[in-house]
Amino acid sequence: MHTIYLLLILVLLSPLFLAFVGLDKILKAQDIHFNSMVMDSHNDTMLKITDEDTGLPKVNIGESTDNHIDIPKLLDGGIDALFFAAYNEECYEDIPANIDRTLSSINALYWTENKNPDTFAIARTVEDIEMLVRSGKIAAIPTIEGGYSLNEENGMGLMGQYYDLGIKVFGFTWNTSNALGEGVDRVYGDPDATPSKGGLTGLGRIILEEMNRLGVVVDVSHMAESTFWDIVENTKAPIMASHSGVYALRNHPRNLNDSQLKALAENGGVIGIVLYPEFLIDGYPEKSAYIRDYIDHIDYAVSLIGIDHVGIGSDFDGATLPADIEDSSQMYKITEELVDRGYSREDIRKVLGGNTLRVLREVEEIAEGDYYPKSRLEIHHLYDMGEMLSRKNLSIDARIEKDSTVNLDYNSMTIIIDGIPHIPEYCESTSILSLELDNSLDRGFHILTLQAGEKGCKPKRETIIIYIE
Repeated sequence: MHTIYLLLILVLLSPLFLAFVGLDKILKAQDIHFNSMVMDSHNDTMLKITDEDTGLPKVNIGESTDNHIDIPKLLDGGIDALFFAAYNEECYEDIPANIDRTLSSINALYWTENKNPDTFAIARTVEDIEMLVRSGKIAAIPTIEGGYSLNEENGMGLMGQYYDLGIKVFGFTWNTSNALGEGVDRVYGDPDATPSKGGLTGLGRIILEEMNRLGVVVDVSHMAESTFWDIVENTKAPIMASHSGVYALRNHPRNLNDSQLKALAENGGVIGIVLYPEFLIDGYPEKSAYIRDYIDHIDYAVSLIGIDHVGIGSDFDGATLPADIEDSSQMYKITEELVDRGYSREDIRKVLGGNTLRVLREVEEIAEGDYYPKSRLEIHHLYDMGEMLSRKNLSIDARIEKDSTVNLDYNSMTIIIDGIPHIPEYCESTSILSLELDNSLDRGFHILTLQAGEKGCKPKRETIIIYIE
């Protein structure tokens, strides 16, 4: 009997058997990973494809690149849906520069969609995400990281325009503070790094309410803790930390402490654990981080707040990565480690994307519905998304298409530029809305909304980005 046990032990410890067991786990992980909805809640890739001087797109990620993310890598890594951030942390008070930089990244995302219609498309709703993934396309979800383009004058108008462009997630601050609230560094982004006061501002509370109404998710990564608690106390919808770590494992101010994590879960939200080693381990960069360190943060969060509130928020193309993952093509390594630690198929699917998708859906369900009849008129821009216009003799024109039964509401006719409404002229004989512009638009990118309606109906809106040479 002892001989039999000894032989059994030798077999179990043999390299061939151990290799078989390892292969079995890898195959199981591959099966789970490539048959799950994999969502990544943060990347900065659009910054990598735009020209530093003009902000215009120049690198097509439909082809192989040196970036963490391009479409071939996403397909290899089994990533189905991603949050593409329009990062912005310019000078605190330079609103035109902040608008320009934010729109540069959003425009680049639309440009990427146009260049890759068979594999890549922008998703505005959960229904869009699910439909695109079923069709084999990568779902691109537009987000904004840093509300530095908003102030008291343009805030509500600009938030509405960003929503028109499909912005699904909005982070009030990056590290520095702004007109909406205090960032994690607790200073303004001016040359003197002026100290800021804690929490949401009055404008921040108004914008939060508007986001809840529209169905835009609040991103609490990069916030000062005081701002985080003001958000939690005032939001009517689940929130998200799109790319953060666990403070108990790495006491970095960008990570969430246990109290914040518990509040996030009670709110129904989700934390996307970030891959950046700076937020994972002590001693970086002298010490290397690995996928196992990343999963330690997932383990801790799951143990503290439950499996339903943890997801993935890589920070691809905005940070360095653990030593054993090169780029988005190796995202399946996360699943392999989760399998190795004994997570069930159902729980892994939640972490890979199910929890993030749930939050998006719940925020949509809480949003205010549209109870007005739909207007029968149509508005047609005379420009395309991202079109380059000459600064000479610049005018904005649009055509209204309607039949004779439509009773126009002339009071609804508005042209909104960078959040500021303007009253256009309307020619009955040509059905053309027009607005002559002065030289105040001194940056490249601008956001343009044309609005018109018929009496008794919600106005129609058409929003595009333009670039002025």
